[in-house]
Amino acid sequence: MKLKLFALLASLMPIAASAADKLDSGDTAWMMISTALVLLMTPAGLALFYAGMTRSKNALNTYAMVMGAFVLAFVVWIVAGYSIAFGTAESAGIQKFIGGLGNILLSETKWTDLSGTYPTFVFIAFQGTFAAITVAIASGSVIGRMKFSTWMIVVALWGLVVYAPITHMVWGGNGALLFDAGALDFAGGTVVHMNGGLAGLVLAILVGKRAGYPKVAMKPFSIIFTAAGAAILWFGWYGFNAGSAFGANAIAGVALLTTTVATAAAGLTWLLIEWVVYKKPTLLGIASGIVAGLVAITPAAGFVSVGGAFIIGIGGSLIGFFGVVKLKKMFGYDDSLDAFGIHFLAGLWGALMTGLLALNDKALLWDGPMKESGDRMGQFMVQVESVVVVGLWTLIGTVVVYYIASALTGGARVTAEDEEMGLDESVHGERGMNV
Repeated sequence: MKLKLFALLASLMPIAASAADKLDSGDTAWMMISTALVLLMTPAGLALFYAGMTRSKNALNTYAMVMGAFVLAFVVWIVAGYSIAFGTAESAGIQKFIGGLGNILLSETKWTDLSGTYPTFVFIAFQGTFAAITVAIASGSVIGRMKFSTWMIVVALWGLVVYAPITHMVWGGNGALLFDAGALDFAGGTVVHMNGGLAGLVLAILVGKRAGYPKVAMKPFSIIFTAAGAAILWFGWYGFNAGSAFGANAIAGVALLTTTVATAAAGLTWLLIEWVVYKKPTLLGIASGIVAGLVAITPAAGFVSVGGAFIIGIGGSLIGFFGVVKLKKMFGYDDSLDAFGIHFLAGLWGALMTGLLALNDKALLWDGPMKESGDRMGQFMVQVESVVVVGLWTLIGTVVVYYIASALTGGARVTAEDEEMGLDESVHGERGMNV
């Protein structure tokens, strides 16, 4: 069954069920499954992907930072994040940036409310998994030297100060800044990946480089773990992208295929680049390419053709490779696990290419220059506006959150002794593998 425009918009800003809303069991089942798939991406997929790339003495801490971020961020989302992202503010000026605090602890949401064709409670849970994975992405940039206490405060504050307002501006419905401008972000290129990747870079610069970086060799704990994490991420990403069609419909099918095409093309591209440049086709390269492709296609998944998916996937891999291998060395920052290189840069590429490659098909597009008049260049400029606004909000908000969290914990950096020992034992009193 085709997704009607009113159902899509209702899903983006859920309200109490109206006469036009009718529960669809198929859509409900699909959205519940999609929520479970996106949940799997963080405490299993991303955690393994990151833990495998870090040093053995910090592998458990890396996993704990991802899992700790997930559980705390989801709680923050239920308490106030959802209200800020999808609520209604008291004035039109405020509504452009945040949705208000009227729905704290979901006090205004009934279990019978619908978001289009499925329960609003399911929409809240689905979007909560997005909130949780976004801040978890940023953890990859500060592995090995940030206090766990500081990190958890960053998670709580960042979800309210940065993530929820950006979600509102992009997906918050009529009255929200970038939504009204017609920005296209199917499943989170700006909201999730640019946001999380840039936040990671900001935190990495503020907390400082790891001791010995870049002169000391920092070998990965287990590339097999990283590859397994990438595979789980790919599996869960079908909930992320196809689930963002908000129903078991034809647009979900488009997103599923374009996601697969872009990801496969990106994984192959990274493999071939390494094979040509370094004469070695590495498993880490394939895994990195897969994630870069998943990130790049996310904002475009339901808007582009298969040909467009190839272009986005290949380009996302190329720019991700450049960010990881060249840009980091050029500027000397210590982005431990390349959250900026893969998530921000590939997300930026995907967000901009969405404007250039989105199909001129009113059945697929949301409101915006392309849908209204077929104005592709106008749509591209809206995409530019969206990445600039998101980038500035993330940059400023993350700096503010960092300094607050650092002040509350007596500094964000672990002691030199703890860093040398490794955070698995010094912070958690555990080892990632007892062998």
